[in-house]
Amino acid sequence: MSSSIEGGITSASLGQSVGPSPVAVSARPALASRGAFSDCLERLAESIDRGEALMGRALGGAGQLDPAQLIALQVGIYRYSEALDLAAKLVERAGSAVRTTLQSAGG
Repeated sequence: MSSSIEGGITSASLGQSVGPSPVAVSARPALASRGAFSDCLERLAESIDRGEALMGRALGGAGQLDPAQLIALQVGIYRYSEALDLAAKLVERAGSAVRTTLQSAGG
């Protein structure tokens, strides 16, 4: 049951964002050359990409959304904002760690 809306938004495409949380643990094994943190960052980037696509579909749609589609859109945007918040915190912490390391090494 995926009713098509003008602009390409369907309840199925919105419903895809209603899956596991943005940084959910994946069942796939980690590659030997990469660590768990790298895999986590990759999943975070994928989640942000899905959020960008969802926002593009939502903003491009010119039709009315039914209640189920609005709920799916709300959930998708919430998860997208959570993923962006997590990415911002990671960048802030990494910058702080580099700054601390440079201050310790220099003085």
